[in-house]
Amino acid sequence: MAAQIRKTKSEERILTAAAALFYTHGLRGVGIDQVLELSGVAKSTLYVHFRTKEELIAAYLRTTDDSWMAQLQEAAARAGDDPRDRLVGLFDALADAFDRHGLFGCPFVSAAIETDLDSEARTITLQHTRRRQAWLTELSERAGAESPAALARHIGLLIDGALTSGRLLQDRAVVDEAKSAARRLVADHT
Repeated sequence: MAAQIRKTKSEERILTAAAALFYTHGLRGVGIDQVLELSGVAKSTLYVHFRTKEELIAAYLRTTDDSWMAQLQEAAARAGDDPRDRLVGLFDALADAFDRHGLFGCPFVSAAIETDLDSEARTITLQHTRRRQAWLTELSERAGAESPAALARHIGLLIDGALTSGRLLQDRAVVDEAKSAARRLVADHT
């Protein structure tokens, strides 16, 4: 049991360090030595958990997928019970992220740009996008959209665009404008 607790704590420290570094500097901009230094674990410990940097990146993206989906869903739920309000309210997750530490873009867009087309990271990125779009489509159906898939695609584009423009401009107004555009889209579609 003690070995499992140490393993879990070490793995968590590695992933926390890797997440902070990857988010700020990108996947290619971070070396294993930086992860080791920030996490405070020995190289042998890191390699017990992650045999390669690609495995570490994959674990980071899976963790980020779960975390980001939870943040989007929590922001949507805070907007109320009406699915139309939830489709707009989910943009508060982007505002919250900006308020915490500025916008460094979307980790999944970054992964898609920085990794090979046949990489596990790209596969995880596509899975994340499909998962998010399925949730947005479900919300759009519940909101009474004439074309739920189209509304979900438009909302997804606004999310991706806000994260990308937010990274470039470092201006919170981008998120506010995306939320305003989402409000108009939802009204037009429902």
